[in-house]
Amino acid sequence: MDHIPSRLLENAVNEFALLPGIGRKTAMRLVLHLLQQENGRVQQFAEAITYMKEHIQRCRNCHNLSDEALCSICSDTRRQHSLICVVEDIRDVLAIENTQQYRGVYHVLGGKISPMDGIGPADLQIESLVQKADKEKLSEIILALSSTPEGDTTSFYLYKKLQHSQVPISSIARGISFGGELEYADEVTLGRSILNRVPYKESV
Repeated sequence: MDHIPSRLLENAVNEFALLPGIGRKTAMRLVLHLLQQENGRVQQFAEAITYMKEHIQRCRNCHNLSDEALCSICSDTRRQHSLICVVEDIRDVLAIENTQQYRGVYHVLGGKISPMDGIGPADLQIESLVQKADKEKLSEIILALSSTPEGDTTSFYLYKKLQHSQVPISSIARGISFGGELEYADEVTLGRSILNRVPYKESV
């Protein structure tokens, strides 16, 4: 991109360009769009982001992002609370919810085991999942992690940690291509992979 004549404009473009999937040209379009808005609208935009950052929290039960101590899914009495789907983050929760094929609850790990990135089991919400398996009457735990080397490593680690609990452990069917992330899978494929899940030991 050519030199930007305004330092204020350039600073704003640089900040937007730090967002994932946003290049400098897109960042420039977003900044110019904001400049064309009324001051009140821009203020509302900035306040919404600041308020979210300051007040959003983790659900005490599943560790999903939530407005309250207990998220709307965990507090929903119509959900099947004995059925837990283990995912990496909120993007996977949203992807699975969009399929409308799952009525259980979730357990959000907060990532996946990745030694290259310095992320080990202790950095994830694994112990709280083990405690659920030990203390609650669960009907099934579904491992719905991405089909990546890191995702497979995390699934295997979880399986070994949960084996002693006697809770049936399954894995979503491999309708999602190797190396695929759940958030990019189409709803039909993801929905079928949940419905056609198989016992974990048969998936490895």
